[in-house]
Amino acid sequence: MKKNKGVVTLLVTVLVMAALGFVAIWGIGTEKAGSAAGIRQGLDLAGGVSITYQVVGEENPSSEDMADTIYKLQQRVQGYSTEAQVYQEGSDRINIEIPGVSDANSILADLGRPGALYFIAQTDADGNQNYSYTGYGATGFSLNKTIEELQADGSIVLEGTDVEAADGGSANDDLGNSQFVVDLIFTSEGTTKFAEATTKAFANGQSIGIYYDGDFISVPNVKAALTDGRAQISGIGTYEQAERLASQIRIGGLKLELEELRSNVVGAQLGEEAVRTSLLAALIGLVIIALFMMIAYRIPGFASVLALIIYTCLIVICLNIFELTLTLPGIAGIILSIGMAVDANVIIFARIREEITAGKTVRSAIESGFQKALSAIVDGNVTTLIAAFVLGIKGSGTVKGFAYTLGLGIVLSMFTALFVTRLILRALFAVGLKDEKFYGRNKERATVNFLGKKNIFFACSIAVIILGFVFMGINGASTGRVLNYSLDFVGGTSTNVTFNEDMDLATIDANVVPVFSSVTGDGAVQVQKVAGSNEVIFKTRELNLSEREQLNSALAEQFGVNEELITAETISSTISSEMKSDAVIAVIIATICMLIYIWFRFKDIRFAASSVAALVHDVLVVLAFYAVAKVSVGSTFIACMLTIVGYSINATIVIFDRIRENLGSMMKKDSLQELVNRSISQTLSRSIFTSLTTFIMVAALYVLGVTSIKEFALPLMVGIVCGTYSSVCITGALWYVLRTKIKKA
Repeated sequence: MKKNKGVVTLLVTVLVMAALGFVAIWGIGTEKAGSAAGIRQGLDLAGGVSITYQVVGEENPSSEDMADTIYKLQQRVQGYSTEAQVYQEGSDRINIEIPGVSDANSILADLGRPGALYFIAQTDADGNQNYSYTGYGATGFSLNKTIEELQADGSIVLEGTDVEAADGGSANDDLGNSQFVVDLIFTSEGTTKFAEATTKAFANGQSIGIYYDGDFISVPNVKAALTDGRAQISGIGTYEQAERLASQIRIGGLKLELEELRSNVVGAQLGEEAVRTSLLAALIGLVIIALFMMIAYRIPGFASVLALIIYTCLIVICLNIFELTLTLPGIAGIILSIGMAVDANVIIFARIREEITAGKTVRSAIESGFQKALSAIVDGNVTTLIAAFVLGIKGSGTVKGFAYTLGLGIVLSMFTALFVTRLILRALFAVGLKDEKFYGRNKERATVNFLGKKNIFFACSIAVIILGFVFMGINGASTGRVLNYSLDFVGGTSTNVTFNEDMDLATIDANVVPVFSSVTGDGAVQVQKVAGSNEVIFKTRELNLSEREQLNSALAEQFGVNEELITAETISSTISSEMKSDAVIAVIIATICMLIYIWFRFKDIRFAASSVAALVHDVLVVLAFYAVAKVSVGSTFIACMLTIVGYSINATIVIFDRIRENLGSMMKKDSLQELVNRSISQTLSRSIFTSLTTFIMVAALYVLGVTSIKEFALPLMVGIVCGTYSSVCITGALWYVLRTKIKKA
């Protein structure tokens, strides 16, 4: 790059930074599109709409039917936000909390009343018509028999529970004309039922009506026998009608019929203070990282700071553009992606110094540094991206939200590290910063004999993991729970209190929450304000009758509230058993996919096996910390563990990439043990520096954050330290053991 081109590149970089910064801070137009203020925030950060449904027609619905309904509603409301929560209240009520929205009526209108859905054949066994109709839509339809009679005579051929999926869209008819349709996919049992029904209906020239919540919503003609478990309803007037019909069919697949009991707008669970301190912590962390990079790496460090500013602006803008909901787990994904963005730069700059030390010119060292660092950066990011992709597809709730923000962060971090940093560094060189003193040399360091201490490392790790299981046993024996599970996992009691005055969250946290904590003996209290009223919702561990009475008396005495206006209900966990199993399955699939990728890239399954073993090691060590320190295990627990998994695999890949490179140039006089020790030593500064920068980000959150953020940040810091330890002390040694004991596969 010539000098004038370098000047232009730097000028354009500054202008782009200014433009992106303006959009990220102030946005574009009256709607402030792209700004940080426009980012959707979860219930924990900004609040949303809370809707309570009551089961209709059954006094004591079974736990199985309630669980099934909750899970299906969870899948349904994720269309509004991946962070939406659905949980049981009492014995026959279901709460839905959707973040980032404030109009309960529009949600209710769009969601619809979850009612009964039936597919009804045109005639009964005697050939009598069960309904009359004039065309698409509910108008003109009427039943000549009740639902009970139709069930008895076999006219109801399918029910809503036989439908697995329904989606509105458009398709071309036989003449190539576009029309609006609803595509249906049936369950395995529904496939059999529908095949039999359509075969009979087609042979007799009949229709099959779709009856929902007291009305026919569609009576499509049967044009063929459908046996593949799929069907399409055509002839729909508009796209909105197709979407509404698909929505009604999906919601009609519930086992229970529900009606709205109440709805209101609730405030953030963490409050403005938590958001403010989180933003301040992020800013402080970024400033410290920027100073560190410039001091440690000089001109390359300065280039990375400019790229990191661009990355931060892009993250803010893209979160807004893609309408992703930001919550604490989402923040974890961003923290990890920032760590990986810095990590990529550290790998590159370390390589540049190695090339300069080897005698290359600064220009060639820059090009060679980027080239040699490419494989480690790509492999580390791709393995984590694979995990994010699988978690986004198979996970639900907070897992899906974490995956989306992590995936976005990884893509942007790779772009800024490999392209933006490189462009800026070339420009800085072109304008005259060519002296190697601006880039630095590697100091000669003796190779550390890590493998000579491998037995000590293995023993320490095993001891910590065993200690964790011991404490889990002790906790289980004393409390009945191996970990300190929060409301998100085990449920509790929701207490609604109407105060005599409108108090802000800071006042509530300072004055009211201690009253709850004194009764429960637990500091984990979730608080939500109901907009437009003095009502506040407190969620705690499950309270017995005596504790509820004690709490009511304390609130009446200290705040003068009317005890008759205090209501309490038992609530289920917001993380259902299905969501837990979804998360476990997603993590297992992601781990297998990462193993296959590493096996493919390194041509040796022993690299993959060692990576996964280190990953499991880090998770178990952090789990031990949860058990010993009795840190609350809530929704952020899953995000914390997933962050550690991503961090662990990325750190391991860097060392394995250097081992693979050194194997290619291994001399006969070199022993395998010396090669592994040299590879770990060569990447040691990268391991320490990357861990330090990521640790700084999380530590700032811990120091400045509120209680719930501290409970999230503390295990994450432990995980970062553990990930550094395992990548340096465990993975290389483990690979060496497998290499010398097991033949290549």
